[in-house]
Amino acid sequence: MSSPSPAPSVRRTTKTTALSWSVSIVCNIVLPIVTYDRLTGAGWSEFSALVLSGVWPLVDTVVYLVWHRRVDEFAVITLLFMLLTLAVTAVGPHSTRLLLVKDSAVTGLFGLLCLATLAAPRPLMFYFGRKFGTDGTKEGLARWNALWERQAGFRRVMRGITLVWGLGYTAEALARIGLSSVLPTHTMVVVNPVLAYGTPALLIAWTVACSKRARARSQAAEAAEAAAGPAAAAG
Repeated sequence: MSSPSPAPSVRRTTKTTALSWSVSIVCNIVLPIVTYDRLTGAGWSEFSALVLSGVWPLVDTVVYLVWHRRVDEFAVITLLFMLLTLAVTAVGPHSTRLLLVKDSAVTGLFGLLCLATLAAPRPLMFYFGRKFGTDGTKEGLARWNALWERQAGFRRVMRGITLVWGLGYTAEALARIGLSSVLPTHTMVVVNPVLAYGTPALLIAWTVACSKRARARSQAAEAAEAAAGPAAAAG
């Protein structure tokens, strides 16, 4: 017997997700590289080519806002990148190296913010998890908040994820700053997006794996407690 085909709504969701990722990859990786290579090949300065190639991530942000009609954390981060680019452009000297490390300022600050929130009542990744790990309803948010209040293991996992993300982004920023000082500009134009997308991809993959292990441990502990209850009553 053949397995049933996915429901139309599932297929539409998969296609929409694939299209969204394709647009993001083209605007944030492919077009900036192509634009930089074409402009420098036509005699433009490296600085001017970098400024114009940085317009494509802004295009991606606008497409996302029009498509989804909402702003999320990733759109805000992209806009911060663009504002920082404009600030670097306006403040002399016009240094190509300064433009190449502009993104490191944002990612480095994000990493430091993650580490700083470890001293707060709730770490930053608790709020990110609540956004992406719930359906956004009052009931879903209440369940997520209850996990923090009732389960010490959940609190340890949230703090651990925040620590890893903080260290990961801080290390990524330092690596980009160091590489930009020793590698030629045309190489860094390729390395920058690889680090920009590779770092969150690795962190997300690790976070998903960590969350699955934590969920399995929690379910095992709940099952053990449920089994221990009747045994204790019988004893």
